[in-house]
Formats: sequence, structure tokens, C-alpha cells
Amino acid sequence: MTISLFQVDAFAHKPFTGNPAAVCLLDAPADPVWMQSVALEMNLSETAFLVPQVDGYNLRWFTPAVEVDLCGHATLASAHMLWETGRLDPEAEARFQTHSGLLTARKVDGWIELNFPATPPAEWPIAQGLEKALGGAVRYLGKSRFDYLVEVESAQVVREMKPNFAALRSLPVRGVMVTAAGDEGYDFVSRFFAPGAGVDEDPVTGSAHCCLAPYWAAKLGKQEMRAFQASPRGGVVRVRLGEDRVYLQGQAVTVLRGELVV
Repeated sequence: MTISLFQVDAFAHKPFTGNPAAVCLLDAPADPVWMQSVALEMNLSETAFLVPQVDGYNLRWFTPAVEVDLCGHATLASAHMLWETGRLDPEAEARFQTHSGLLTARKVDGWIELNFPATPPAEWPIAQGLEKALGGAVRYLGKSRFDYLVEVESAQVVREMKPNFAALRSLPVRGVMVTAAGDEGYDFVSRFFAPGAGVDEDPVTGSAHCCLAPYWAAKLGKQEMRAFQASPRGGVVRVRLGEDRVYLQGQAVTVLRGELVV
């Protein structure tokens, strides 16, 4: 028996940039232990598993270490593959039932737009050891549903940061997003570190922008922004803030098509 498996660079306009995700298209629900093993085998920041339902697809996401409740880039990659393989009409909306409720994706002017829940941060006391782990001063610390949001002095600080991943692994959150006001024409820049979830640095993190978008919208007085995640691979995320939703736009490129032997 074989299962269709793809690798997609998400939040990318060309191969080998953005954030790679594996997309596994299933005919029926699978054992979570097996899905976790596949994700470990793929050894990417996320592997997405899709199962067709009456109204869309059930979607689950796994890092090499754990299942997560919300993932942007693997959702974008999943929608891309449904359209590219003809499982979904190119003009149809992709609908996903997930641990974070109904998520949707649609095509907008050559980009894929995700409709995700906003997860704004609440101001938080500076965690002990956080500045030492990041190797820099923290201007602001917030906490969202999943992560810490750390604002630092400048985009240059974000780009040059070399955190202590072992120290970050002990923090009581999924990950740490580090951000600053943008440079090079971007409204804001960020990086995302999640060693506790098995991903030292995530190249481009859609779910982090569900927190970053409302934070920077309030600071900049803008509802639509252009963001850059300044990892070594890098990626552009266009964001638009709704009442309690964040609309994330990115592009995607298929880099591998194969079959998983089971």
C-alpha cells in the first residue's frame, strides 16, 4: 500500500526558500502514533495529514516531536496541494477542520490567503533567564495562547540573534517569537524559536503572525501589513487584521512528489 506524500515550500515564491512542509493525503484517519513516526521520518518543522470529510478535510499537524494545535505554513502547503493535484477545484475554497476550529484558504491574486484565529498577546512579566537565553535585552514581553512575543530594539538585533536553544527549551511555552519594527520596506520582522517542540528555528511561522499581526496593528495603526520572517531561508507574509481573525497571505512551491510505503 502506498500513500501520496508531497513536500512544499510555503511562504515561498521559489524553491528552497520559505518553510518546507510535508503533506500526507490519507483516505481514512490514521493512528496518531504512526503520524508522529512519519513526521519524525520527514524531519521537517511540520508534517500535515489530511483526511477527506463531507465538508472539506480534517487536518492535523505534527513536528518531529509533538502534535501542535495550529500551524500556518503546513495549512498553506495543504491547500496548495489540494488545488495542484485536482482534489479541489482551483477556484474552490479549501476548508479544514482542526484542533483550532474551522480554517479556510482561498486564492487571491496569485497568493494563498489563510483565514486564522487572532491570538493577541497579553503583557507578561519578563521570564527569568529569558534575556540571557536570547542574548539581548527585551523591550516588551507578551504571551499569546501558545508562545512568548518578545520585542527587541531593532530589526538588526532580530536578524543577528543567536539564542541558547537549550535554555529556551525549558520555557513553559511552545515557542518564542522575537520581533522588531521593520526594515527594507517591511512593517515588521520576526524570527521564531521552538526547541521545546522539536524545532530550534522555524523558517516562516504562520501561526506566530496570528499574534504578531494584532500586536503590530495596535502599535502602527495599520490593519494591513507586510512582514518578513528573517530566518536563514526567509519568507514574506502579508497580513490583514479582522475583528477576531487574521488573514495571512503567502505563496507556495512544490519541490517533491512521492509515495509513502506502508
